[in-house]
Amino acid sequence: MKHSDHNVPDKVTPIDLAEFETKVTVRNLRIEDFDALVALQLKCFPGMTTWKLEQFKSQLRVFPEGQHCIEYEGKIVASSSSLIVDFEQHEDWHDWKAVADSGYIRNHDALGDTLYGIEIMVDPEFRGYKLSRRLYDARKRLARQRNIRRMIIAGRIPGFAAHADHMSAREYVDKVIAKKLLDPVLTVQLSNGFALKGLIPDYFPSDTASRGFATFLEWTNLDYIKDPN
Repeated sequence: MKHSDHNVPDKVTPIDLAEFETKVTVRNLRIEDFDALVALQLKCFPGMTTWKLEQFKSQLRVFPEGQHCIEYEGKIVASSSSLIVDFEQHEDWHDWKAVADSGYIRNHDALGDTLYGIEIMVDPEFRGYKLSRRLYDARKRLARQRNIRRMIIAGRIPGFAAHADHMSAREYVDKVIAKKLLDPVLTVQLSNGFALKGLIPDYFPSDTASRGFATFLEWTNLDYIKDPN
């Protein structure tokens, strides 16, 4: 199983965001959410292996504050998972299984300096409601509260498929950064304050739209205080 922060956000939908936002709640995931979370994974990532109960239990036991969801009228419509690691201990950011302990996050380091996002997803029926932004904001609040230096995620570039025959992945992301092209995932992540640090080939080979590439993205916590004590 291999996950990343690769929800496809924000298609244009005629909605009343102000009214919608009054009915939305961001909270931490609980064990009783497991069935709903698996159902959401199946809806967002058809064909991918879902979380096992033991993985989910481990995430909640090890780092409950890092597991978020969004409820709308009592239904979970988006979620995200993360852990804290020491940046210097992980050179192989392309290896999701190594960094995320295959989803069990038993390598979580409460004193680490990096918040690592292992999954984010939004119900396809609720894309366009800025839910991914709410999840990223929840992670940013956590990073500030815990005085964590940075957040790192791996993301998709699904718009690359339409250009792969005449440009490289590097040329494509450069054009997205320059706002000459729009990518349904990368453009949103850049707007959320993430900076592209590199490209990871063969990260998710079955993601044909991204041609297997993942972006290596970093958000810097400007409130971080080195050696606060």
